[in-house]
Amino acid sequence: MTNDLALWRRLLAELLGSAFLAAVVIGSGIAAQRLSPGDTGLELLENAAVTAAGLFAIILMFGPVSGGHFNPVVSFADAASGGLSWRDAVAYLPAQVVGCIGGAVIANLMFALPAASISAKDRATPAHFLSEIIATLGLILVIFALARSDRSKAAPAAVGAYIGAAYFFTSSTSFANPAITIGRTFSNTFAGIAPASAPSFITAQIIGGLLGLAVVRTLYPAITPAQAADIIVPHHQDQAS
Repeated sequence: MTNDLALWRRLLAELLGSAFLAAVVIGSGIAAQRLSPGDTGLELLENAAVTAAGLFAIILMFGPVSGGHFNPVVSFADAASGGLSWRDAVAYLPAQVVGCIGGAVIANLMFALPAASISAKDRATPAHFLSEIIATLGLILVIFALARSDRSKAAPAAVGAYIGAAYFFTSSTSFANPAITIGRTFSNTFAGIAPASAPSFITAQIIGGLLGLAVVRTLYPAITPAQAADIIVPHHQDQAS
């Protein structure tokens, strides 16, 4: 189980996974904008497809070590469900944020842009706020519904598919993650978000996470400790060293 692995290994996995996630989201957004200039629909489709596929692979890579959260809302929801200690959830948060910022910088550099450029893309509207609540609620429901019904092995594909779909059925393009929201403020590109819009998104994501937990507990009231520890994918049984 995740909690049996040394904390530093889990934090490194969360940091690296978050960096890859931000690089995938931002890098594919930059590439889409360059490959399909002026065609916003095609740009979004390319960005969504790459993000869905990349997220699937990243969870498979790092899930066995840390649980593959890359998202503070998921980590704290896991702690609230008994699968992760609150101490570890708090430790995960800075690793996830730093990882996403690092991934944004790497994405910028890979496309010969300044390492960090503050986004000017304003996204703070009531529609975006509602979209982030729904997007995050759905993400929590997907993850924990699978965990509570012994289908955790399907989670990497399900999470990737859900986020890819949510790019289109939400007006916010489904950030659903406070860490990636912060990371995306450091790239003034297709996938960026203005710093002034970030607090609204993060607030909506927290609300969505709480609502998601409430729905999960209503629909799936029973959960075993073993299921709680396998929130994203089944973990190794290695002892900490």
